[in-house]
Amino acid sequence: MTAALLIIAVITLATASVAMALRNLIHSAFLLIASWFGIAAFYLWAGAQFVAFAQVLVYVGAVSMVVLFAVLLTRRSRADLTISRDSLARAASALMVGIAVFGVLATAIVHAPLAPSTAAAPTVTVRDIGTQLMSTHAAGLLIVGILLTVALLGAIVLASTDAREKPEDAK
Repeated sequence: MTAALLIIAVITLATASVAMALRNLIHSAFLLIASWFGIAAFYLWAGAQFVAFAQVLVYVGAVSMVVLFAVLLTRRSRADLTISRDSLARAASALMVGIAVFGVLATAIVHAPLAPSTAAAPTVTVRDIGTQLMSTHAAGLLIVGILLTVALLGAIVLASTDAREKPEDAK
């Protein structure tokens, strides 16, 4: 393992871990953006320039803005937030599922052959992929973009609620 990969991994995992631990949603969203940059850096390190570009364009550019808008549009006051019993049960379930997923991934990583492949890598350039996406697969790319946009906007509409007026506020 090279030093560059180690630095990328540490920064990516650290920003993602801190994003999960923080209580401030805005700070968590910014740290999530930093972890997405770390994933793009890993793709660059691995030699997948187009995937790194797509990571930055889609996640860092588009999804992060939608997440920030969703957080800003659906924020409630801290007085409205109370921890109920069912949220503790959901947290315990989430922890168990996270441990199970970690176990599956760790097992897959430990049993994966780490020797370099002897097969010749395909000689597809970023230009070739871009040409294919913008000619042969242009309709599919547009449909996926529209579908993602509608899904994210629908999630914002469903998540946002109008603040109910309290009797003491009406006075």
